[in-house]
Amino acid sequence: MTPEKKNQRRLRNLALLSLLLLLVGGTFAFQAFNQRAINDRLRENIPGGRVHDYYNRDTENKDVFVENYGNVPLMARIRLSEFMEKRATGDTDFTPIVNGTIRDQVNTWTVMRPSETNLNTRVGDSAAFNTYANLTFGWTRSGQDAPWFMPTFNRDNSDLMTASAGHARDWVTSTATDGVTDGATHPGDGTDAYWSSGDSFDNSGPVWPGEEVTHDVAQNLQQERAPMTISQWAALPNNLKVGNFWVIDHQTGWAYWANQLQAGETTSYLLDAAQMTAAADNIPGEYYYGIHVDGQLISPDRINDFLAVDPDYTHHADLSDFLTAVQNGSIDNNWGNPGPDDDVQPDQINFSIMAPGTIFTMAGEQYRYLENMGNHNHMIIRENAIRHARFHNQDTFNNTWYGNLDPAVQAMVQPVANTFVTGQVGVGELTWTDGAINRPINLSDFPAVAEDETRVDSNGTPRAFSLSMADIIRIFPNRESRRIPEQPDGVFWMTRTPASANNGWLISMGGWFSDLEDTWGGTRGGTRPALIVRQ
Repeated sequence: MTPEKKNQRRLRNLALLSLLLLLVGGTFAFQAFNQRAINDRLRENIPGGRVHDYYNRDTENKDVFVENYGNVPLMARIRLSEFMEKRATGDTDFTPIVNGTIRDQVNTWTVMRPSETNLNTRVGDSAAFNTYANLTFGWTRSGQDAPWFMPTFNRDNSDLMTASAGHARDWVTSTATDGVTDGATHPGDGTDAYWSSGDSFDNSGPVWPGEEVTHDVAQNLQQERAPMTISQWAALPNNLKVGNFWVIDHQTGWAYWANQLQAGETTSYLLDAAQMTAAADNIPGEYYYGIHVDGQLISPDRINDFLAVDPDYTHHADLSDFLTAVQNGSIDNNWGNPGPDDDVQPDQINFSIMAPGTIFTMAGEQYRYLENMGNHNHMIIRENAIRHARFHNQDTFNNTWYGNLDPAVQAMVQPVANTFVTGQVGVGELTWTDGAINRPINLSDFPAVAEDETRVDSNGTPRAFSLSMADIIRIFPNRESRRIPEQPDGVFWMTRTPASANNGWLISMGGWFSDLEDTWGGTRGGTRPALIVRQ
């Protein structure tokens, strides 16, 4: 073998050895450049809504609601106006029941404006219609959740046509006011419950304005509460002020949906019937009666459009707050009340609209609102714990605190039992939910503990008290809501429920149910007195 070949073989062997050493025990250099991915979407936000008006003059059914067929949320309002005129037998001309109104000029028709406290009673010029026509607001049927409807085929969001069915006449289709001209733009005969689950309609042709497709029926949103005036809305607890129901500004007649109408959703009925009274049926001669439905839809960022000056009426003072609440999805817990740090007297507070968890300051003490107990009674609790109390002497601390309250506060306090039957349950006897909720699921196995809920007791004494374990489970939805975030780590507070002969239950700094020895006290926690007040 020549020296050159020997060198080549030696180099080859060295290369193989180096590779084997790398595979067996060495490090391996590696590069992977430009591993990339793209996640994206192209979406067009298309707003689209349609007012539905189903009417049958024979049955006097009239259904008015709003559908969101687009893919972005909407805010909706509707205003009704009425017109009626009579002509006695032998007379040539009709006479309107409201002076200055003209049948074929709907802009002169009378806006339906209800009483501040009763939608079924019209006021002002609108009161003239109370004698002749009854309007049924909202929708309720025994044993049924919500009605069914046929979604619109007309998805042109620049088209102001309504989905009018039966004897309803769309204004774009026909401006006739003769009581007979057809102007429907949507399938159905306008009778009550015309559509039901499982129905569909093939719009090939098209039969009605819009797309040539087949639609299945859909269901309206369930009405969470009956339509109400904005003054009645203001009296709702703040946590109930946004939801699926109609609110009518009785000063302008505009009815607003009290929630953002999400894509694919349809409101409950604003109106369910328009029935003539016996007085109308007994008019000698003939009469004409009509209702004009004006619907307006906006995206939630345009609430100022709804706040624009009305040329004939003044918006209610609460309308701006109402629209902001709908826009935000909730209203501030202190709406309608002083702020949490505003120290006020009891007569400056409206407990009936407070949402659970609202913090307020009254006569020098800061409280948290817990619940509306009915019959004008409300449970509140001191926001912070009174330090140095122990389980066995917390009533003494509660009584001392109560004795130093402002007399105006003491005058509101309702009696509770002089002695509570607390029962007793140990830590090892309870089964718990997950940590976020942290509540026992077998408390019913210990009836005395489970039944120890604080109530007004006319045979008892007006006083402060510590909550029971059962009270806390009923009132606080989860662990976080039980915390007192006064210090970085929180503050513990005691219940009145014993865990053993020498231990009691407390709410820890983190909001957990925990048992404590009677020696616990000091500056990290204590008793948290509660009151039942009447207003």
